[in-house]
Amino acid sequence: MTLSAATLWWVAAGIAVAAELATGTFYLLMIALGLGAGAVAAHAGLSATWQVTAAALVGAAATALWHWKRASHPRSAPPELNRDVNLDIGERVQVEAWGSDGTARVNYRGTQWTARLAPGAARVAGEHRVAAVEGNWLVLAPSSPTN
Repeated sequence: MTLSAATLWWVAAGIAVAAELATGTFYLLMIALGLGAGAVAAHAGLSATWQVTAAALVGAAATALWHWKRASHPRSAPPELNRDVNLDIGERVQVEAWGSDGTARVNYRGTQWTARLAPGAARVAGEHRVAAVEGNWLVLAPSSPTN
C-alpha cells in the first residue's frame, strides 16, 4: 500500500492536533495549520520542495501571529487580586479601629473577618475597600472619595 504525499501531510497534521490536545500547547495547532498547508500543496500537485515551503511559511506565520496576539493583550491579574475570580475585590467594609499589630476585625458578609492594611496605605478608621483576599484574610485599602 502506497500513501500519497498529501496523506502523509494530513497524518502529520492530525498527530500535531492530538499532541496539542494532550499538552494544551496552542502553538501546536498553528504548526498543524502549516502541515495542512503542505497537504493542500500536495493536492495541488506541487513538488516536495514547494510543499515543505508552504508548510514552513504557513506554520511560521501562524505561530508568529499567535505569539504577537498573546503578547499584545494584557495578562489578567493574579487570582487574589482579580475581581473576575474573587467577587469580594472592591467591596466596601467599615473599619472601627486598627490594632497595634496592624490588623483589624471587620464585619463582612455576616461574619467577622481579620483584615490587614494594604502596603503603603494609611492606618485610619473608616470605610475601606477590599483590595485582595489572601487565604481567609482581607487586605484593605482606604476608600477614596471618588470610588
